[in-house]
Amino acid sequence: MTKLDGTARGGVLVALAQKFQLPIYFVGVGESVEDLRPFDAETFVTALIGKGG
Repeated sequence: MTKLDGTARGGVLVALAQKFQLPIYFVGVGESVEDLRPFDAETFVTALIGKGG
């Protein structure tokens, strides 16, 4: 995933990873390589469902 900025794209990430049995190592949160962040499943799900601070 090159840019994670919406639930439509973010939600499909999990489905594709599961379907093709691919690990998720990083997600992009911006436009450049400096915006790559290590993928943390718990943080991702919390953000996806809109909970947390």
